[in-house]
Amino acid sequence: MEHFFKIISKPDNVPIILMLLLTIFYTWLAMSKARKNDEQTSSEESKLADKVQVWPYLVKVEFLAALFVMVILTFWSFLLDAPLEEPANPALTPNPSKAPWYFLGLQEILVYFDPWIAGVLIPTLIILGLCAIPYIDINPKGNGYYTFKERPFAIVTFCVGFLLLWVSLIVLGTFFRGPGWNLFLPWEYWDTHRVVALTNIDFTELFGVPTRRVDDSLNPAAMIFGSLIIALWYFVPVAYLWLKRNSDFMRKMGLLRYGVTAFLLMTMAAVPVKIILRLTLNVKYILVTPFFNI
Repeated sequence: MEHFFKIISKPDNVPIILMLLLTIFYTWLAMSKARKNDEQTSSEESKLADKVQVWPYLVKVEFLAALFVMVILTFWSFLLDAPLEEPANPALTPNPSKAPWYFLGLQEILVYFDPWIAGVLIPTLIILGLCAIPYIDINPKGNGYYTFKERPFAIVTFCVGFLLLWVSLIVLGTFFRGPGWNLFLPWEYWDTHRVVALTNIDFTELFGVPTRRVDDSLNPAAMIFGSLIIALWYFVPVAYLWLKRNSDFMRKMGLLRYGVTAFLLMTMAAVPVKIILRLTLNVKYILVTPFFNI
């Protein structure tokens, strides 16, 4: 644990610790306000009494908060040295070589997916998904105040996608990935000479269907089986649509909104599933084709 404390006390890791603490605090604060508002709206007094105007109340608080943060950063620069290293040397690559903390989630995803999926497809889907939220959100409630009872799906999706998945990938890449990008537990020393022998397999090989033949060509049976697995994964919301096709929710949602929402949700859920398969069963790919791998 002594080595782990050295890692979390490094000057470039201290802001990440503070970010995690602030994330936990503000999540708790938002949920407590949501609980208060839900209790208030469920009572006879359905009006929210703690509404305030932006000017001067909100602007005044933001201005004081900006001054407070500036004072903290000023004293921070006095107490902690900047994490400057030696001049860049092309003959000596840092080990581990890590991206800035805000890209560590993507760098960690590179362990579990092909580079084009982790570096291009997933970030693109994240951006497009955020842009699509105003168009696929049909719930008019919960605008301008915290609430959980009126927006449980949106809040649970945010907590799973951002807190449990994205933030955890940043923590994993920062504090648990050591030399060689190997996975180290908190009580383990970061040995630069550590070599971990892994035997990665494809998902179809768990069921006795090899990915490649004896002549190293791709097995069509494995490609068909992998395609069926992916098709079944995305068929789940289709089956739900068929069961709830006459409900009020489906009529309000519409086919296009539901299709976009279901695709984004199932794709987001596929990321932790693939990570778990890689960490537990050393599964590298679900589907292997001559053009791309998933």
